Amino acid sequence: MTTTGEAIARIEDAARAVDGHASLGDAVWRDLADPAPDSAGFFAGDRAYVHVARSDTFTPRHWTVGVVVHPDARGGPDRHELLEAATLHVAAHGGGRMVVWVFGASDADDIDLVALGLVPSRGLHEMRVPLPIDEKPQWPPGVTVRTFVAGDDEDGWLVVNNRAFDNHPEQGGWIKETLARRMREPWFDPSLFFLASDHDGLAGYNWLKVHEAQGDDPALGEIFVIGVDPRAHGIGLGRALALEGLTAVAARGLTTGSLFTAADNEPALRLYRSLGFTVHRTDRAYEREVEPA
Repeated sequence: MTTTGEAIARIEDAARAVDGHASLGDAVWRDLADPAPDSAGFFAGDRAYVHVARSDTFTPRHWTVGVVVHPDARGGPDRHELLEAATLHVAAHGGGRMVVWVFGASDADDIDLVALGLVPSRGLHEMRVPLPIDEKPQWPPGVTVRTFVAGDDEDGWLVVNNRAFDNHPEQGGWIKETLARRMREPWFDPSLFFLASDHDGLAGYNWLKVHEAQGDDPALGEIFVIGVDPRAHGIGLGRALALEGLTAVAARGLTTGSLFTAADNEPALRLYRSLGFTVHRTDRAYEREVEPA
């Protein structure tokens, strides 16, 4: 008997073979592995799937929606019908802000989704760089670097992360359980989680993950999230942390680095472009407020 996960993976694999990238993000697979009591998924036969779950961050809490459509079914009604089902689910569970992520979004998606009341709100660039980079980290005076120690560093990291990403919908407002869920994922490797401290304590970090090669995509060393406490801005710490992490994944034999950054974050884009990153694709969040039923 085919499991739910296997049925979703079949649609996702067919879409990836055509698109060159996933349609469903980590949040979907994480919730499928450890579902929240009010999350839900809906199929349109074996052609399409939508998943809706509350975010596990709190700035503010929102509903995250991922949808995948088999290439043979595109242009039909499945995406609209599934997103309408997701909207009804949100309404039935108190309403709130619904965020639908479309990977590799196009202008056609903007036109298509507006009919459902979904407005394009944020762009997210996936950027890539060949490795290794011929530059060594230059640490600001007084800064020391080490790797994350589970059981010791969670509280301090949460403080700095939430200061660095104040009001960010996905990366801000983390709590201990948010972090614990990420640390339970099979890709978590504390030796690729770098913490930079100065005389005032933790000043910044770079947390990386490794993706195995899939289809035409090479293995990737991704900067999963990198952050600097606002008190340590402007001293070159972000650049040094980025280089430290990229050097570490290159030492493991990876030849491509990657990261995601907001399409309107000009300071971050300048930094990453100066390191050799270029935009590989652009994802887009579509949002709407759903009234409670």
